Amino acid sequence: MRKSIAQRFWFLLHHRHQNHRPSSFSSPSPLFHSRFLSSMDSSFPVTANNINPKVVKCEYAVRGEIVTLAQKLQEDLQANPGSHPFEEILYCNIGNPQSLGQQPITFFREVLALCDHPAILDRSETQGLFSTDSIERAWTIVDHIPGRATGAYSHSQGIKGLRDAIAAGIEARDGFPADPNDIFLTDGASPAVHMMMQLLIRSENDGILCPIPQYPLYSASIALHGGTLVPYYLDEATGWGLEISELKKQLEDAKSKGINVRALVVINPGNPTGQVLSEENQREIVEFCKLEGLVLLADEVYQENVYVPEKEFHSFKKIARSVGYGDNDIALVSFQSVSKGYYGECGKRGGYMEVTGFSSEVREQIYKVASVNLCSNISGQILASLVMSPPKVGDESYELYMAEKEAILSSLTRRAKTLEEAFNKLEGVTCNKTEGAMYLFPRIRLPEKAIKAAEALNKAPDAFYCGRLLNATGVVVVPGSGFGQVPGTWHFRCTILPQEDKIPAIASRLTEFHEKFMDEFRD
Repeated sequence: MRKSIAQRFWFLLHHRHQNHRPSSFSSPSPLFHSRFLSSMDSSFPVTANNINPKVVKCEYAVRGEIVTLAQKLQEDLQANPGSHPFEEILYCNIGNPQSLGQQPITFFREVLALCDHPAILDRSETQGLFSTDSIERAWTIVDHIPGRATGAYSHSQGIKGLRDAIAAGIEARDGFPADPNDIFLTDGASPAVHMMMQLLIRSENDGILCPIPQYPLYSASIALHGGTLVPYYLDEATGWGLEISELKKQLEDAKSKGINVRALVVINPGNPTGQVLSEENQREIVEFCKLEGLVLLADEVYQENVYVPEKEFHSFKKIARSVGYGDNDIALVSFQSVSKGYYGECGKRGGYMEVTGFSSEVREQIYKVASVNLCSNISGQILASLVMSPPKVGDESYELYMAEKEAILSSLTRRAKTLEEAFNKLEGVTCNKTEGAMYLFPRIRLPEKAIKAAEALNKAPDAFYCGRLLNATGVVVVPGSGFGQVPGTWHFRCTILPQEDKIPAIASRLTEFHEKFMDEFRD
């Protein structure tokens, strides 16, 4: 019988390092993999047993085992067309819009192109190729860049003129002042999160309150910096609600174990859960952090991704200022990225954090850590400024910009609705409405036989389901166990990012697979 691509992949890996063919083969369990790596590395001075244990502990599910298998399947399809019951891999595992066909915003790319090659700004033919406002914006930006070159280092917090533009954008969004000196430009939001974990975590006795389910960046960064993740569970029955009573319960439980909780992470709109918090709920969260002396770490990278008319995004800084709290009342760090929203510029690695409510001594330490990395990349810095200061009414690019933005967001709204409806029609599956962000997180109630089959392979049941789904359909989703979930429940995360004409195929493939899977393992 022809081995699956996963089996052949592990066989080749094993054979390469052990120089013999095993007498029998099955896809290895995580335990096997750990022992295998240990024995495989035994002839090297650095082994899986003597590297930093924090690195071993760290996991990042959205690029984990399922994705590795998907990449091998894709290679197999290219080398052997027709070798699987599908013609292409449909990646629904990660928020990477442009890899799935989303087009960049014209104005943003025009400005980037002109900044990268400012020599053409003075050429007459440039006027016919680029919009007037993109040329003007590029001139303004280039004048702020050291040496007028995007290949130069900048100030470690980012180019001052770009931070000015971002601060103006924050002020326009919130209606409250923003200080460019509070802004640290970073290579996407992830380094900013790591920077804050590095600042706050001193030992495993320091804890960070994180939502469950959560984006694995948080569990990974807490593990890497040696802290303790203190989970608080979102309430799936109320649309992934965030209950203050749950925060209090988990905080008290952590304290009883000797854990010093330093901060609260809130992801709004939610990843992987797609909920958008109400203003009232946000006010309660701000009051909780002030009362308990917690740093509020506000992941707001999906602030442009709101799909329901009854909800809108409000930044936590706006909420804090609206109830009268200033820098001396609450420590608040807001994260933003150019990777999400309607722009989807993941590969440009742009983002920032706005740091408020910290003493000048601590701010100096944050700046010191930022300076160790010299600076974030200049293209990402430029994009962050453009995202927060896009074309305005009267600008030549405004109408095209608005048309592109609205087309992307309205399409995402339709895609979310189509997939949500498809999931809710499946036996044993329930899926909350996607109010925002880029994901659905359906719950799957698996037959006991399927759960036992997964346990026999030393796999989480939802990972078992997702692996079977991938091998049967080519659709890549991420097991809920990679995000955390209430024990005894199983989920998967699916993005809404494949192009709209691909969504019906995803829904039909998943429906057909699910029916067969449930029949196969029916009790």
